[in-house]
Amino acid sequence: MNDPKIRVLVVDDHPVLRDGVAAILENQSDMTMIGEARDGREAVDRFRSLRPDVTLMDLQMPGMNGVDAITEIRSADPGAKIIVLTTYAGDVQAVRALKAGAVGYLLKSGLRTELIDAIRDVHRGQRHVHRDVADEIAVHVVDEPLSSREVAILRLVSIGKANKQVASELGLSEETVKGHLKSVFAKLGVADRTHAVTVAARRGIIEL
Repeated sequence: MNDPKIRVLVVDDHPVLRDGVAAILENQSDMTMIGEARDGREAVDRFRSLRPDVTLMDLQMPGMNGVDAITEIRSADPGAKIIVLTTYAGDVQAVRALKAGAVGYLLKSGLRTELIDAIRDVHRGQRHVHRDVADEIAVHVVDEPLSSREVAILRLVSIGKANKQVASELGLSEETVKGHLKSVFAKLGVADRTHAVTVAARRGIIEL
């Protein structure tokens, strides 16, 4: 006789988080945690061997990150049901994960209140995206995205590089860098470099 329980794989590099999820699932009669993984590469391997009904996936992990793991898992099994579990509510990062194939997106701050419903929703074939994240996506859906060059410049700015250093590293003129930054400020709705870095990190455009 088949086990009717929803079989869950938990992927996160923090053992405390994995233990916390296990404790929450223990109290549910209709689900069970069948395995865990510490990074994206291990997640792919564990998914292949365990074939869980639902996978909970962190995004920021050493080695292979969550988005790359989602992409690889979904390419092998297009029906894989993956819920992102992250501390980041940024719309750009969320859209990246959803485009990779995630069907749920939860914030770790809402674990106790939302996790069980999200697992059940996704297992039934529905999507489940945390309301704050969905609102953030809706707010920025018509925004013009930053170009790859603008993101590269912003990454260097975020680690304290001056315009002259950015220009040297990317093989550009200092005036070109200034022009790109002006465009970045306009797209992000900010007035200076510090605010641009803060907003870009919050939205998941860059990682600090």
